[in-house]
Order: sequence, then structure tokens, then C-alpha cells
Amino acid sequence: MSSSSNPVRILLRSHPQRSIALCAPDHVLTFRHNPTAAHAAAPSYAANLPYNTYNPGSNSSVNVSSGVNGRNGAAAKCMVEFAEKREVELKGYQPMGSALPCRGTLGLISLNGDVFICVVTGASLVANVRPGETVYRIHAVEFHCLNSAEYDNLSVDELYSQEYDYGSKHGEGVFEHPCEALRKMLSEGTFYYSTDFDLTNRLQNRSVDHTSTVTHFSIDTFNDSFLWNIALIKPLLQFRSRLPPSTRLALDSTRILTSAIRGFVETTTVPRGIVGINSERRGSASGKTFVTIVSRLSCKRAGTRFNSRGMDDDGHVANFVETETVIWDSRAENNLHGVGFSYTQLRGSVPVFWEQQPGLLPGQQKITITRSPEATQPSFDKHIEGITEKYGAIHIVNLLSAVKPGESELTRMFDTMIHHSPFRGQNSGDQTGEVLKATKYDFHEETKGGYDAAHAIRYYINESADSFAYFLTEDVDHDNDEGTAPHSEVILQQEGVFRTNCLDCLDRTNLIQQIISQMAIEKFLKYRGEKAITELFTRHAVLWADNGDALSRIYAGTGALKSSFTRSGKSSLGGVLADFRKSATRIYINNFADKGRQTTIDMLLGRLVGQDPVVLYDPINDYVNTELSKRSDQFMTTKVISIHVGTFNLNGRTDGIDQDLTSWLYPAPCPHYQPELVVIGFQEIVELSPQQIMSTDPARRQLWEAAVLENLNRAIGGEKEYILLRGGQLVGAALGIYVRSDIISQIKNVEGSLKKTGMSGLSGNKGAVAIRFDYGNTRICFVTAHLAAGFANYDERNRDYRTIATGLRFQRGRSIDDHDVVIWLGDFNYRIGLNNEDTKRLMKAGDLGRLYENDQLNLQMVAGLTFPYYSENRLTFLPTYRFDIGTDDYDSSEKARIPAWCDRILRKGSNVRQLTYDSAPLKFSDHRPVYATFEATIQFIDEDIRESLSQEMYAMRRDSVGAKYSSMSQHPADDESSEEDQNGYDPIDPGLPPASSDMRKWWLDNGAPAKSTVRPPGENYEVNTTKLMGNPFAPSTEKDWVMKKEPPAPPPARGSSGTPRSAPSAPSSPPPPPEPTPGNLRRQQTSSSVSSRGTPLRKLPPPYDPATLPALGNQILLPPPPQQQYQPQHQYQQQSPLPPPSKQRDLPPAALQLTRSIATTSVTAPATPPFTATSRTPNRPPSRSPSVVSSMSGKILPPPPKPKPKSLSSDPVIGSPSQRGSVSPVDDDDSKGSVGARIRSLHIASSGDGVGTSAGTARRAASNPGGGQYGGFSQNGAVAEDGLPMPLLPQRRQQPNLMDDGEDGVSGWKPLTPEKQ
Repeated sequence: MSSSSNPVRILLRSHPQRSIALCAPDHVLTFRHNPTAAHAAAPSYAANLPYNTYNPGSNSSVNVSSGVNGRNGAAAKCMVEFAEKREVELKGYQPMGSALPCRGTLGLISLNGDVFICVVTGASLVANVRPGETVYRIHAVEFHCLNSAEYDNLSVDELYSQEYDYGSKHGEGVFEHPCEALRKMLSEGTFYYSTDFDLTNRLQNRSVDHTSTVTHFSIDTFNDSFLWNIALIKPLLQFRSRLPPSTRLALDSTRILTSAIRGFVETTTVPRGIVGINSERRGSASGKTFVTIVSRLSCKRAGTRFNSRGMDDDGHVANFVETETVIWDSRAENNLHGVGFSYTQLRGSVPVFWEQQPGLLPGQQKITITRSPEATQPSFDKHIEGITEKYGAIHIVNLLSAVKPGESELTRMFDTMIHHSPFRGQNSGDQTGEVLKATKYDFHEETKGGYDAAHAIRYYINESADSFAYFLTEDVDHDNDEGTAPHSEVILQQEGVFRTNCLDCLDRTNLIQQIISQMAIEKFLKYRGEKAITELFTRHAVLWADNGDALSRIYAGTGALKSSFTRSGKSSLGGVLADFRKSATRIYINNFADKGRQTTIDMLLGRLVGQDPVVLYDPINDYVNTELSKRSDQFMTTKVISIHVGTFNLNGRTDGIDQDLTSWLYPAPCPHYQPELVVIGFQEIVELSPQQIMSTDPARRQLWEAAVLENLNRAIGGEKEYILLRGGQLVGAALGIYVRSDIISQIKNVEGSLKKTGMSGLSGNKGAVAIRFDYGNTRICFVTAHLAAGFANYDERNRDYRTIATGLRFQRGRSIDDHDVVIWLGDFNYRIGLNNEDTKRLMKAGDLGRLYENDQLNLQMVAGLTFPYYSENRLTFLPTYRFDIGTDDYDSSEKARIPAWCDRILRKGSNVRQLTYDSAPLKFSDHRPVYATFEATIQFIDEDIRESLSQEMYAMRRDSVGAKYSSMSQHPADDESSEEDQNGYDPIDPGLPPASSDMRKWWLDNGAPAKSTVRPPGENYEVNTTKLMGNPFAPSTEKDWVMKKEPPAPPPARGSSGTPRSAPSAPSSPPPPPEPTPGNLRRQQTSSSVSSRGTPLRKLPPPYDPATLPALGNQILLPPPPQQQYQPQHQYQQQSPLPPPSKQRDLPPAALQLTRSIATTSVTAPATPPFTATSRTPNRPPSRSPSVVSSMSGKILPPPPKPKPKSLSSDPVIGSPSQRGSVSPVDDDDSKGSVGARIRSLHIASSGDGVGTSAGTARRAASNPGGGQYGGFSQNGAVAEDGLPMPLLPQRRQQPNLMDDGEDGVSGWKPLTPEKQ
């Protein structure tokens, strides 16, 4: 059923859950969002769920974006349901979006935490490939948010093209829809889809029976190499795979799921275009000839012109296009009976590793080959193998120039790959010819006299064209039933393919492919004894010209060059001027617009670093994901590899190329040491002259790469040889990665990048070269850098590091920090902050530690100003800069530069360990080379085993739980509570059941209810209400049950010497020992005291014994003081004062007045922490009990930790507010506590930082930890600053005041300052 005749409606319901419904005539596909649902980030295994398994009875699924919602910090979550329209209640839905009908959905995408559904709202019919096979071009799409109404109230025009007042007083920025770039690209007319047949496969690879729609349209057979919305549609394909077969067919019949290709599709119709050779009739109305061109652009290495070149490690090449010429010649008036012809060609970038930088001038667009032939050959063979498996034999037509420097270099590399390919010289399957052939045809040289000479290519390829043949079908009638429709039979099949390339695979390639296509049509007509009218080939040429323009706009931004000749077969002045205009436009687009276009392409394909996929899963998949993470050892292995890293500033010299570099590349004592990776970085590989800065010559780098490779392979003595993986250069900085030949197949996704830092990023005399790759499943990055020079320019060097670390980018937005192992090497130019004499004196004495303390890089790293989170091994070698060339003497010139460790190697990563760090005695430069060796743990994940294990666990879990996790679609009549019940209740931890809800309770699963009975441990116990206060989940020492409290006895009469208040009346029978609750503990420990106004004295507490106290947390227990006889006088007995502290400021006048006027009595008790002036309770005598229960909190404190030794204690013991409240003195003027306590309370409350402040006390305590005097008072004698005694109580340690800016540093730590010489 065609989508154009039955469009899909888009409906929205906002409450109670946001829902979007795509309504086909008979079915509804619904997406529901639950704003209360939250889910953790999807595991890394979620992208490999068993989406081809069958879950009976499940017509809905939960899907979640693994990203974090930008609004509420939770993942945006929704449910997908497919049901018949009569079973869905659509009463609360309203139309949404534009008035354009919906033609289907391209899928789901997650951006910035929001999930969007992309729907096609505009499409036009452009092709009729065969009867019943239509193709539509997309020219309008819409993105509707599933979890937010932010974009609902705007029309389509307002949503995507808004005009704002930039001078508004609120300063609001321009609103841009997050999917605006995607919408623009999808609507530019380069995407196509069909609802009748599989557009991703050529005619030869799909069903030839065009009379049955069911047999040749199957979503399961889509070719993902050409399916551009694969990342968007994959979640819905996973949902589809779990449906029952009947429901799956119903979903396919709605054509809601749309498969889109990118490229070009168009049909031209010629009335009776093919006639018999002896026929005189033309233009008969009895039949028509349909000529169609279908170009499918691969999405495997998709990108723009200068951002996507060459090949990747999997053998995918840039701008790879499969172009199919299809002719349907009808032999009846209804066009159903006819002959079908198909011929396929390929184009693609040169299959080697190469790059080309954009430039404003044609000469600046230099071509760089980034890998050696040895490292390129495995990927080249993968590319050829993939083509032969799908298309058969290959004939390569290389149109590159043989004289232009860049193109000739590519040609030589291409020839080397073909010559060493295992497919070279092999026979094809039918033994008719070789599998791989190649023809070099210099297009520009051959067509100097005009493009008409391009037809000479026929003579070079004619033999292969005959052997490849073409695909041919013909409709025949049934022999025994004249009333049935005809069926198609295959007459011939295409056995090989031409692969054509130039530099961009656009202009020259399109012209040659048009000639080859015409050759194939001519051979087809000759075989059938027919001929084509002139109009057919004319329209065929126009189609190829349109095809070239469309592909060129996708890749280069403009139409194809030479298209005027392709259309008309003649060259003209107008065509030359048009080509010049297109070339100028390309330069602008490639330099200023292609970066954004590349980002949009990567976003559509889901390849941006950090982009969150929309992961579909159900409760069974949740379980599978959790189990996969637990059983990762079954499909993941590790391997420890060795890495040798070296850096050398060459000072622009070449006289060391022929020297022996073994001491640097293979240092003793490891003669048989052969690391898997050798990383070599150079600085000043060329002289930093203005000419070199403007145009770097790679010849010097290539000489050194060859020298290093020769030394490496000579040192190993014929064992596993090394090959150059990739090299890179920025003026004087160069980086080369050498790998053992036996591991080259394990390394993929090799990329390089440069970053200039000289002259504020305009010059390349300073900067960095970086190379990254994937070794197995471990991401590794190496960076060689040459930072700013100058003794005092460490701030500029820090800026250079930040510029490189944040500004250097690889493809798809990947940065340096997006790797598991990162190693920096190079001339960082950090110096030693001492004068020349002191530096050399320390070097002579071997005091490298003192030198390192003054090393600028060390100091800047300690301060966190550069290379955060990086590590460096201990420096055990002498400074490597600056030497007199050829000697071991440091700089003896007039400048007399101070020796420094300029050349460094730093590392970052939890799976890398450094083994050695040293310098080598090579003396042909003013620097010494430095090397380091590392061990790294590499992970390998076997995707096949993981996928098999995932499917096995999925099937087992599905069988065990049965229909317990069936979707809401099984009960469509349920209310909204059941719908909400199934969304957002997930396990909070792996291994736990899902959280319960009103409709689902995990303890009732499998029909086994659970009960819980709670009883007290005895009849006299009750619930401890103290524990119920506060946070019930916080750790607590309180018990759950306590003894029931007895009513307290009345207090004794005032003036009597009776028993203490806390003593209850004696029971008739002794009860069990009471629980130590705060109440009865306080009553038991209450002591008698005396008032200064003559009230009867109470009994003093027993001697202080810490061993008898309950557990007390965070408290230092001091030895008990000697027992002293209490003296009931109203005057304190004067004791000899201790000497005052070394630093003491004058007391404030108020404190001095209090000191002179307060009467004191002599009472000796455990040392008390300082009081504040407000911590007093009226009409209560001072408590001298060593109580461990706080009178303010009423809770038993936790047990105390072991006291630290004095050598580790640097802070005074300061009481907490709860302790101050428990010993508050009486309100009488004559007995308000000791004078020392009152004076100290005034000092602490003051704002100064002298002797009276806690900070000052801390400094005094730290300055005299063992002299018996503890910050102005004695630990044993307890004497205040004025010599008066102070009470002693168990002291509680307080955390150090980190905000104290006292003269001794923060909390007793001394500030780190460079040592003076």
C-alpha cells in the first residue's frame, strides 16, 4: 500500500503522560513519556542487545536515552506500543505539527537529553523503477519531542527560522532548535525512500518478481551500508524484532518505518525507446521504456570533501557510491509485461590512508599519505575482499594524474597495494579472468584536445565489460494458465564490476561512468538484436549529468564540473565559466562550511563522541544487561603490552641520521626487549625559519622515520619486524608510531591531528602533533609538543598546554582526554628556577632532588596550573639542556643558559604503568634524547561471543519469567494507572528485584506472599523513640528496644542532704539492669553541688576514671587527675601561675574588669573546653560530673577512637556546643565558673586572631606540643593566662579550621615555597 494514498496522522496527548501517536488507517504506533521515570545510563552492552529474538505476546517496549536529561538529571524515558486502531483510545489526542501529512518515521534521536521522533512530512514521487516500484524524494521532515512541550507551541516556520531582536533589553540569545541542522540536511533533497521495495539493494540482490509486494519488501534484508537512518531506526527495528510474526507483518504493512538512502534517484520515460533492428515503427503507444539511475552513497565512511578522505581500518572508503542503471522496457499497454536490465558500477576514494588539508589556494591543498605500505596492505585487502564477495571480479580504473605531485604519489601507493594484493593474479569463480585488474588512465593528459577523447577508455576496458556482462530479467507467461499474471525469470547476471576513481570521485569519475553505462546498454541491445532510439541515449546522458551534480553537492557543496559536456556531449565557453564559478564556490564551502556539515552527518549517524543513543529495552533486556556486566570475563580478555617512548630535540641537524640510535631506541639492559609499540617524537626536526613555518617540507621527517625504522629492525635481529603505522608533522614537531607487524590487525581507527600555538595560534613553530588509535577496545593517544621557550615564560607554557589539551580535536569531536591511555612527550621548555652556579653545584653533588624541587614543571603541576592528573616518574638523570654540541659540557656560550630538564615524558591512565625513565648519550644536538618504557593493559571484546551470550540469556530469562513482564498493550482497556505502573520502576541495584508499585509487588511474585512479624525482646521493653527521631537511614548507635521507664521519684526538699535526684525508689524485687538511656543515665550521674548563697552542698562525683565511661565518639580521653579534697569556701585558693605564652595580646578592658572583680573558689576537675559567654543556664549549679551524655542532644555518643600520639596532634582540643551546654555554670555572680573559663569565653567570642581566638590557640598549641603548657593553660594544672586555675574535663577534638589564614599556614601545614639558595 502506498504511503502517498494513505498518509499517517500525527496526534499528541499531553496528559496524564505525554504521548505521540502515528495513526495509520488500521493501526497506531504510540510513543508515551513518563515524566516521573528515571533510569541509570545504559550500559555499554546495550547497543548489542538480542534484537532479533522473539518475545511472544509483547507488543510494547520501554526505551530510554542513555544520556542524562538536561532538565531533571534523569534519562528521558518513554514507552512504545503498536496496536490495532480499534483497541486504542484516541479521545484525548489532538493533531500536532504542520498541516502536511506524515509519510512515516525515520526513527528516534536523543539530543541534549531530549528524545525526538523524526517524521517525513513532505515527499515527491521521482522514480518508477519497475511496475509497482516507486521512489520518493524527501523534501520536508519534522522533529517532535517526546519528553518536553517546549517546542509544541511554535509553528514549523517559527520553530526553524526565527528572527530575533538582538538588541533586546533582556539579552536573550537566538533560539535554535536542537534538530535544526538535521532538519535542514534531511530536507535538502538528497534523501530517498520507497514503500514498495528494498531501495538499499540493487535489483540483482533482491527479488526479481515485481508482481508481488510481499516477496520483495522486507525490512530484515536492508543493507545497512546504504541505510542512512540506521542509527535512528535501529531502536524501532529492535522493537519490531520482539513482536509476534503476525504483528510484525502488520507493522510492516503500515509503512510507518521508513528506510532512507542518500544519493540520487530519478526516472525518465521514453515512449517506445527500444525497437527491433529491423522494425520501422517508433514511438508506438503500445509500450514505454523507463530509464532509471539509482546512486546509493555509503554511510560507513560518510563525510565532506576534506574531512573524509581515503580509507579506514575496516576497508571502508570515502565517497563510496553504488550506481545502478535500470531499464524497464514494457512490451504491453499496461506496462506489466517487459524486460528488465540492470548494470552496477562503483566509485570511491583511493583505498589507501591519505588526507588533504583545505586551503584558499589550490597549491595549499597538499596530499599526505599517513601510513606506510606495510600498515596499509591489510585494510586494502579488506576493501577488495568486500567488493569481490558482493560484486565478483573487479576492474579498477584510476583516473589520477601521473604528473601532479600529490596525485602521482597516490598512484604509486595504489599500484603498490594492487601489486602485493593476494587477489592479484587469482582467477574469478567462473575461470573467465582475474579477480583484480587495474587500468591507469590519466584523464587530464588524455583529454587535452577535448573531452571527446575520453571515449578512448572503451579500448582499455572492453574485454572486462564483455566478461562482466549485466543483469537481465524477462517476464514470461505461465504455460498452463493464461489468466495468471506473468512472472520474471533471470536471463543473465552481472559477474563483475568497474571501480572508478579520481581524486574526489566526482567530475572525471562521473564522465567515465556515463561512458561505461552506455557501453553496457549497447551490449544489452546487441545481445537482444535491438537498438535504441537517439532520444534514449540523450536522456540517459542527462540523467548521468544530474547524478553527477547531486553527488557533487553532497560531497563538495557544488554541482559537478564538466557536467555541460556530460549533458550535451560538447564543450562550450559557458561550461568553462560555470566550472570556474563552481571551483570558487567549493573553496569557500570546503574552508568555512564543511566542518559544520561533517558534524551534522556524524550526528545523524550517531557517531559523535558523547552522543547518547536511544536504547530500546524491556525488563528482560534489563536483566540481560546486568548479567552481561557480571559475566564480562566470558567475552572480554586482557593483554599486557610494552610501549617504548622517546623524544629528541634535533636542533635542526641531520648529521645524526646515520649514527647508531640503539642507546635511545633499545637501551641496555634489555637487548631482547621488543615492545609492541614504539613512539618517537622529534622537535626542531627542521630549522625554524620563516620559510619552513610557512610551508613545511616533509622530506626531513621521512628521512628520520626511515632511520628509526632501520635501527629498530636491525636491533631485533630478524624477529618480528616493525612497520610505520602513521607519522605526522607540524613544522619542526614530528611524531611517528611504529608497531610490530604481528599486531597491526588489532589496531584500528588511526587518526592524527595538529594544533598550532605559536603567535597566538597563527604559527606552527610551536604546537603539538597527536596520533590516536584503538588497540583492541582500548583507546590510546600520544602527543608530542614543543612549548614556548624562555626562562620566565612558564605562564605562556601553561597556556600552550591548555590550548593543546582543549583545542586539539580528532574526528567526530574526540579530544585528548577521551582516551584510556594518554602519553605526552616533547620539549616542554620548563626550566630550573636557580642560578647557573647553584644549579651546576647541585648537579656536581648529585643532589637532583634539590633541583627537582625548583623545577618549573614540578612546581606548576603541584600548583595545579598545568598537566592536571598527569604523572611523571622520578628524574634520575642530569638535565638534558643545553649542551655544547658533541660534548658533555653544558652551554659555554655568552648566554650561558642554565641547565634544565626541558625534555619530558608524562602519562595519564589507570591501566598504564611506567617502568623506566632515562636519557641517552647521543651528542649531535644541544639536547639529550629522553626515553621511557611503559606497560599497558589492553582489553579485547569478542563481539560474537558477547552477542551469542546475550541471546542465550535473553531466551532463558524469557522462558523463566513467562508472560510476567507482558506489556500494557495486552490490556488496552486498563486505566492510566496501569500504564504508569509499568514505566519507571526499575531495580536500584544489580541483582535486586524491580521496585514495587500499586500494581506490581515483587514480594508477591510467583504467588508466594511474604509476612513479617516484629516482637520486642521482653515484656518490659518498648520501642526506643530516640532512634526514631532524625534520619532513620543514618548510622546510629541507638538500640531498637529499651527498658520501660519507671516514673521518677520527687526531688528532695531544698536544704536536705538526701539522696540524689536520679535515685528511684527501691522496687520490691530487683529488676534487670536498666538500659543506659539518656534519661536514666543522666539521673544516675547527677552530683550534688553547693550554691554560693548558702544552699546545702551536694555530694561530689567519684574520681574520674575513663575506663568506666560508656563509648564516647571523637573524644580524647586524658588520664584522670589526682583526687583533691573539696574546700567549701567562697574563695578560690590561689595557685602559682604558669608562665604566660610567648605571644599574647592585651586583654580587652571588659575582660580585665571581670578578672579583677570576680570572686573564685578552688575546685580541681578534669580539663574543660573553652566556654562561650552565652552557654549558661540560669539557676543551675555547675556540673562537675565527667558525664559522657550531652545535655543538649540527649544521645549517647559513639565510642572514642584511639588517641593520636603527640607528634601527630597539631591542633588544640576545643569543645563542641553540646559539651559546653552540659557544664554550664549557675547564674549567680559569685559562682559563674572559674575566672579562666570566663576570660577564655570572652577571648573566643572576640573577632581578633590573637591569644583569645581559637586560631591563635591552635597556633600556640602547635608551637609547644610537649612542654606541659597547652596553649596558655596546663593540661594537668589547668591554669589560665592570668594564673588562675581552670576546671578539667575530658576534651573533645575538633576538626582543624581549614580557613585559618594564620601565620603558620593552613591547619598546621607549612606553605610550599621555593627554597632559597
